[in-house]
Amino acid sequence: MRFNEKELVSLSRQPSEKAAELGMRGPKKGDVVKKRLVKLVVNFLFYFRIDEEEPIGALLLEQCRVEREDSQTFSIAFLDEAERKYLFECDSEEQCGEWVDAIIKASYEFMRKNLIFYRTEIHRLTGKDPLEQYGISDETRFQDCFTIKMTLFKENQPKTSEHLV
Repeated sequence: MRFNEKELVSLSRQPSEKAAELGMRGPKKGDVVKKRLVKLVVNFLFYFRIDEEEPIGALLLEQCRVEREDSQTFSIAFLDEAERKYLFECDSEEQCGEWVDAIIKASYEFMRKNLIFYRTEIHRLTGKDPLEQYGISDETRFQDCFTIKMTLFKENQPKTSEHLV
């Protein structure tokens, strides 16, 4: 993926939704757990050496799976490289749950699904499209709903070699 390094560094300095010192292990064999400052900014998870201001890396939290490994540990794996996991160790079970929840809610897809759900519900209850005043047509709304329905359909299919998404 292409990115502008200066833009990412600038983004990493923005106020974060969540930040903490966590143990972090990279996805490579032989990687060890190291203390890192981890910051969640929009849909990026930045990680820093404890005593440095510039991030040493960033994870774009799209097309990924976040899972609890145990009570104080969670992992992030990307769908196109599921075998490569980033592991994060928290100080408590509560902190781990908060991180997992925040990361799941940070993705564009999560926000988009919620927007479509609430838009559809408001339309169903009021008979009016709440985004119509902003020039977003019914056609777009139904296309979005179709896209979400197809995504949900695919997610609920058995995971066999013929049905891999």
